Amino acid sequence: MLSELRIKNFAIIEDLSLSFDEGLSVLTGETGAGKSIIIDAIYLLMGSRGSNEFVRHGSERAEIDGLFNFEDKSSVHKKLQSMGIDTEDGMVVLSRSISRKGKNVCRLNHKLVTLGMLREVGQHFIDIHGQHENQDLMKSERHLPLLDLYAGKKLAQPLNEYQRLFKAFKQLQHRYASLTNNEQEAAQRIDLLRFQLNDIQSAQLELGEGETLQAEKQQLGNYEKLYDALHLSYNALYGDQKGLDWVGMAMNQMETIAPLEDSYTKLHQTLAESFYAIEEASFTMRQFADQLEHDPDRLDHIERRLQEIAGLKRKYGSNEEEILKYASSLEEELDTLEHRDDHIAKTKNELEEVKKDLLLEAAQLTEIRQREAKLLEKAIHNELRAVYMDKTKFNIQWSSTDNPTEHGVDHVEFFISTNPGEPLKPLAKVASGGELSRMMLAIKSIFSTHQQKTAIVFDEVDTGVSGRVAQAMAEKIYSLSTHSQVLCISHLPQVAAMADHHLSIVKTSSKGRTSTSVEKLKMEDVQNEIARMIAGTEVTELTKKHATELIDLAMTYKKNA
Repeated sequence: MLSELRIKNFAIIEDLSLSFDEGLSVLTGETGAGKSIIIDAIYLLMGSRGSNEFVRHGSERAEIDGLFNFEDKSSVHKKLQSMGIDTEDGMVVLSRSISRKGKNVCRLNHKLVTLGMLREVGQHFIDIHGQHENQDLMKSERHLPLLDLYAGKKLAQPLNEYQRLFKAFKQLQHRYASLTNNEQEAAQRIDLLRFQLNDIQSAQLELGEGETLQAEKQQLGNYEKLYDALHLSYNALYGDQKGLDWVGMAMNQMETIAPLEDSYTKLHQTLAESFYAIEEASFTMRQFADQLEHDPDRLDHIERRLQEIAGLKRKYGSNEEEILKYASSLEEELDTLEHRDDHIAKTKNELEEVKKDLLLEAAQLTEIRQREAKLLEKAIHNELRAVYMDKTKFNIQWSSTDNPTEHGVDHVEFFISTNPGEPLKPLAKVASGGELSRMMLAIKSIFSTHQQKTAIVFDEVDTGVSGRVAQAMAEKIYSLSTHSQVLCISHLPQVAAMADHHLSIVKTSSKGRTSTSVEKLKMEDVQNEIARMIAGTEVTELTKKHATELIDLAMTYKKNA
């Protein structure tokens, strides 16, 4: 659920902090007070496109922060973990700032993320429905996903199996298309592959060869330095009147007095150990010096070989392993092209077999969907009756394609007829504003438990309705709030009376600047606000009495719901 929302320097909002609870929170206020601005801020937290026009005049940036709570096993928890966001406390802060220069900064738990990542997470949390923005209903391409959502687990395993086959089918299609390119292109490709393969194979490249040659090159390049150091060091130590002679002399002298005292014995031992260590080191120096070879031709060969390897790296890979792997892929492709007809026939057979299996799986999907579509139609008719659209006919119409897609071969579209005797027509072309709002609530009542959204936001979806229909919509909105947090901006007193929490939005002016504030109303203030919504301008004792009656009726309904 959305627990906290902070909006700073956003449109006419200077600095606003809101706390939300579970259940139904209704936001009311005069037209233009800033109710929809709050929804715009929530939209931005969901990753919608931002503009520097949102930045309050005189400010450098607009800032929006939302604190959300979620369950450990929810889909958003898995999404956050995959992004490397800490989720141990079951809370996450979504942040968005927009600068005067138009720069967007997005964060999840104070970690910088892309706008796309913010959108992925935000859409898991909030489902917003506005007066003119019932996207899922208005777009026919969203109707099949809604039906699949309703089918739920019944469709999950067959759909996974279908999509596994579809992936293999697309890979085979791509391979077949590559093989059946015109012969001139194939011949040109064969020439290129042969040239590249010969280029690599003729070099007789070995793994690790470059590193070995570099080490040898370094040694050969330092021949004189190595030779001089080894010989000078050896000559300084070994021979008459050299270093080792003098150490030996000291060792022999100390040996004569070693029996006289323990300290002399230790000195003698130290000298003896040093003598033999230096002697061993001098022999090793001589051995290294003797093994040094000075071969200018070898150095030139190494230089040429390293240049050859560098040329291969520029063309085929960053190291010997990548180059050899590339050569292996060239051999495979060359074999395929040189035996093109055989591979075309084989791939075509494989493609036909996979398509056959794919269509069988697609037929199973169609069968499940058609069965679930009948149940969904019945469920929606029941919900429509609850909002006084009992004369409305709702039907899911079907068509199929010969070309399988990722979701099968089915295309579905929602059709309705709102008046008796009228033919069924696409939903987007028939429903009026009020009818669409009721349709949306009816369908939302069915899908809200499937979508796993932690909060549902309604932005004046009750516009265009009144009387008993308004009461029915209020009851429907409340029923949604019993298993999901609902935030509702409304002008209907019936909806406001159903609120578990009532927030009043007020626009004020001070020192030539306009700002918006929000107040959480107490019960006595709720009565006055609902009376204002009923009366419009002048609140009378009669409208207050009517408001009290609405609140009592709402409490009775909620108690018995």
